[in-house]
Amino acid sequence: MRPRKLELEGTPGRAPVVAALDLGQSKTACFIMKPDGARHADRTVRVAGFGHVQSRGVQGGLLVNMEEAAQAVCRAVERAERAAAVPVSGVVVTTSIGQMASRRVHARVSLGANPVGDADLARAIAAALDEVRMPDRRPIHVMPVGWSVDGARGLRDPRALKGGTLGLDLLVVSMAEASFAALSHCLELAHLDLQGVVAAPLASSLAALEEDEMDLGCVCIDMGAGVTSAAVWGGRSLLHIDGLNVGGDRVTSDVALGLSTSRAGAERLKTLHGSAMASSHEDREMLEAPQRGEAPDGATVHVPRAMLKTVIAPRVEETLELLRDQLKAAGAGPEAGAGVVLTGGASQLNGVRELAMRVFDRPVRLARPFRAPHLADAASGPAFCAAAGVLLRAAYGPRESVSARKLMARQIGAADAPRAGRRGVVGQLAVWLKENL
Repeated sequence: MRPRKLELEGTPGRAPVVAALDLGQSKTACFIMKPDGARHADRTVRVAGFGHVQSRGVQGGLLVNMEEAAQAVCRAVERAERAAAVPVSGVVVTTSIGQMASRRVHARVSLGANPVGDADLARAIAAALDEVRMPDRRPIHVMPVGWSVDGARGLRDPRALKGGTLGLDLLVVSMAEASFAALSHCLELAHLDLQGVVAAPLASSLAALEEDEMDLGCVCIDMGAGVTSAAVWGGRSLLHIDGLNVGGDRVTSDVALGLSTSRAGAERLKTLHGSAMASSHEDREMLEAPQRGEAPDGATVHVPRAMLKTVIAPRVEETLELLRDQLKAAGAGPEAGAGVVLTGGASQLNGVRELAMRVFDRPVRLARPFRAPHLADAASGPAFCAAAGVLLRAAYGPRESVSARKLMARQIGAADAPRAGRRGVVGQLAVWLKENL
């Protein structure tokens, strides 16, 4: 295990070093951004160092082996530290483990004769936070969706308006408390402080989506090895988070079972020759892979390429259909005209974009972390959107109604809301309003 670093990460008045850790089933990756990494002119970031290794100890959206997961974390962080030439003592983790989900919390407060002011917004935030009651769940994001005055919804800044009632919708994204505890313990074993948790589809959205997509409506789907998750956007706000514990690794298992080959052979076939769009004109092209249970130089299986596609395509289609139906059941299905953006390692499989267009019946594009333009080729693909998104969130927001520090300590409630007229923390409420409205 890596020794704990005691060096300070930042200096007074200067932004600290930010370390993003992407913890998934197929890879563990770390991106480090130095204090001068935010490029405000074009709202991009420069990654000072990155490292990634094959994951261990993560399976089907769960941490199943703490020691192995912690060792993978250590290796990824150490590689990033060497590349950036800076030490880190804490990380912000982006992940899809823990059955992440979201729900809306609505609050209403009465208004006086005067126009809506900062004090009224603070009361509404406090009232909404008092409604957050989630046994066995750990809130990781508390984000404003929209304001209303006398039922008129869709307001981004209700200040100076008059009315009888002020309403606020908050989106609360949470994960299983047991998974949060396991994640905290994993980071302790790696001698790292857990500075926050970011839902993978939210982080990927920040790296991959255009401003127009967030405003007009979009579904960002993060297709990982163990989990396929989605973030729904509209009106420049995050509206919903959902996911299912099925990912690219399930496709690998199907290939291994269907073609009687090893998992390693199945992964190679899927990566080099696989496609999510089945076709019948490739029966003449034969592929070979090691037979399961044989030595690498032993017997091989020979199958037509078309058979490989008939194994892959139904599983990918089923996964996308399950996610589509789950979003519809939650009332968060894509609005008319909204697009779909694919990120994550499993999205790189040939034919996935075309299949998603058919399942969702709308335009679909495959995204890369374009807001981190100087990444090396090895870390610039769709699989690294989430890690880049954590750095972008640290640099540009969106800021949230409850800080990551309080969420990690589970300090959520009216007492934790920003307060008007209170000094300290450079005007907590004024800063929150400025960053969110």
